[in-house]
Amino acid sequence: MSEEIRRQLVEAGIVILERDGVQALSVRKLAAEVGTSTMVVYTHFGSMTGVVEALSDEIFARFGDALAAVPHTDDPVADFFSMGAAYRRFALKNPQHYQLMFGTSVPASLSSVRRDLTVTGHATSRDASFQTLCASVRRMTEAGRIRNDGEAAVAGRIWSMCHGAVMLEMAGFFGAEGHGLRDILSPLTVDFLVGMGDDRERVDASLAAAAAVLLAAGHLN
Repeated sequence: MSEEIRRQLVEAGIVILERDGVQALSVRKLAAEVGTSTMVVYTHFGSMTGVVEALSDEIFARFGDALAAVPHTDDPVADFFSMGAAYRRFALKNPQHYQLMFGTSVPASLSSVRRDLTVTGHATSRDASFQTLCASVRRMTEAGRIRNDGEAAVAGRIWSMCHGAVMLEMAGFFGAEGHGLRDILSPLTVDFLVGMGDDRERVDASLAAAAAVLLAAGHLN
């Protein structure tokens, strides 16, 4: 029963976060959302910091699952494009989730666990999503599609590219008709991969293969 209450509190916190933003989170509001007492919240999380950390753990897990759920085919570059689309889709569907994970205005308890990936090869203690990206880089490198500049470094470049495009799209600069994916992020990624050593025609074929899968799934927008 205790675990069930904790799960309900985490789910309610995620609802409040996405609906009202991280600044709206409070122990009192969370207790009211579930219909319990503030003491129950303190019992399970200790403090508001504990609540935010629990929400962050859950959101990172969901984000990691969304990236890892992209199936592998015999074309690692097509799979990489599909994973990039999954990254963008998660961010646009859950903008407050995304801001909590990667925004600059986050609680100190979260910013303190971020790591300098250029030194450590890790982005954060909640690292599954970044390691999924590293694995995608490894597959492309091992297939001879891109040069080996180091998994973490290349993953960091890709992450910078995707994050920048997604943040601008969330801010409304690329509209809401999928132009951000078609006109900005996809061609930018093609150019990046060609710059990393892949053949442009081959990259275009991989992009077309990924686009066909995304279109069939209703995700090409």
